Amino acid sequence: MRKIIGYILTPIFYLFFFIELIIFHPIQWLCLKLGGYSAHKRSVDLLNFTLFSDNYLLFNSVKFINEQHIPTGQPLIFVANHQSQFDIPPMIYFLRKYHAKFISKIELATANIPSISFNLKYGGAANIDRRDSKQSIGEILKLANNMKTKNWSVFIFPEGTRTKNGKMKEFAIGGIATILKKNPSALVVPIAINGSYEMVKYGMFPLNPFTKMSWEVLPPIDPTGKSTEEVVKEAEMAIRAKVRGS
Repeated sequence: MRKIIGYILTPIFYLFFFIELIIFHPIQWLCLKLGGYSAHKRSVDLLNFTLFSDNYLLFNSVKFINEQHIPTGQPLIFVANHQSQFDIPPMIYFLRKYHAKFISKIELATANIPSISFNLKYGGAANIDRRDSKQSIGEILKLANNMKTKNWSVFIFPEGTRTKNGKMKEFAIGGIATILKKNPSALVVPIAINGSYEMVKYGMFPLNPFTKMSWEVLPPIDPTGKSTEEVVKEAEMAIRAKVRGS
């Protein structure tokens, strides 16, 4: 029955989703040209509010839990498990005051996807070519330097790819190690994502309605006196303890 309802509601979800992307594309351009980084960022925050709100068209629940007192005056590395394409909008919106950027595939920045590609090009993301290690490291180092000079933060999915069944993969240390080398005082903040893989259990069509999804910010990890491997493993274990089925 849920799948049948999904066939009915999914076109409505995508209609709103893509209309929002199209509307906010010129808004982003205008904000960037007239108001610079700050105005552009506010437009991106508002875009992601509308995108995660589209979940309610599927009667999905979105619960974002953040009971941590995380400082805003230093770089942060938000580390999360990755369950679906729809993990991102709530993270951008609810953690907007931390100016967090993504490490993204360069293909997304060059694909001319309305709003998304524009933000990746001009919003401060590190757009990496996985076939070119020198370019990838250079992009990550540029982001790491911006974190240091502008108090930006970063979102990282250390599994490297999305899970299809909710079970976590082992975390890789590469990107985190590069950023910590430039920002040794950055706090590592784990985020446990639950349920979003169920939204795409049938693939991108139909989407699964009545899905309960949650994002929970866990206690930050101070990397002082710890190796990168220890920090990443500590973050992974904290997230595993919160993710169902892991």
